[in-house]
Amino acid sequence: MLHLAPIADVRLPGAPTRLDYQSFDARRHLLFIAHLGDGTIVVFNTNANRVVATIPNVSEAHGVLAVPEERTVFASATGTNEVVAIDERSLRVSWRAPGGTYPDGIAYDPIERHLFVSDERGRTETVIDATSHRRIATISLGGEAGNSQYDDVSHHIFVNVQTSGELVEIDPRDDAILHRYSVSGSGCAGNHGLLVDARNRRAFVACEDSNSFLWIDMRDMRIVRTWTTGEAPDVLALDTKTHRLFVAAESGIVSEFSDETRVERLGQAYLAANAHSVAVDPGTQRVYFPLENLDGMPVLRIMKERP
Repeated sequence: MLHLAPIADVRLPGAPTRLDYQSFDARRHLLFIAHLGDGTIVVFNTNANRVVATIPNVSEAHGVLAVPEERTVFASATGTNEVVAIDERSLRVSWRAPGGTYPDGIAYDPIERHLFVSDERGRTETVIDATSHRRIATISLGGEAGNSQYDDVSHHIFVNVQTSGELVEIDPRDDAILHRYSVSGSGCAGNHGLLVDARNRRAFVACEDSNSFLWIDMRDMRIVRTWTTGEAPDVLALDTKTHRLFVAAESGIVSEFSDETRVERLGQAYLAANAHSVAVDPGTQRVYFPLENLDGMPVLRIMKERP
């Protein structure tokens, strides 16, 4: 079982089509949801518990990342191979930049003010300057790119290279690959999902082809432990206050872990069909699962962590 209590199912706009990544802006209490099937970004106010905007013309929206200090939300429009910038004040698209041949996950380096975009099929990392709105570098990865994450301790970018079974470390100062760490020896195949817990020097990898989940000690990049998950684990989310970690899978099975002193599984259960995306509000301990088709409509399932 999961240590989650249901709060509400809120109807989302649009058709019952695929929903993907989410990103939460705690300052403005806004949750941004990529509605891939509709080509939109849905904006949900977590205080009012309602949708406040739908941003159109983000074709096949995959990745989404709110960057509060830039007052901007970045989304990967895979249908047009672009990265789209959305002004958080007007909730309108402000600029677009080339994102490669299949832009997916997005990470942001606040020091260089650069975006790092996983170009899955292009087998590269696309680097975009958030100030000039231009693509400034393309880093060859040697395999299909999974998710990318920024580590605010090392100030480096980490990206999954899912076809070579590697976690690649990039220095944003010169856009150079520093290290390649193998994860395939642990039985991981298709390392796509990624989450960096910088404070505790931990990285977590979801391996979608082997239905497994890895804990990596970032002090020596050693794989500490591996667990099985539901089929095709995808998006990861961490509550930094309660140290709860959630792994959402395409099969609808959600796994819950404690990330306090040691990483331990707390529970695992089927939540709903296609419940592969998860986001957490650390201020309220609410957990959000967008569901593409519940009784013929897209729904945002809101749950609350319980002891």
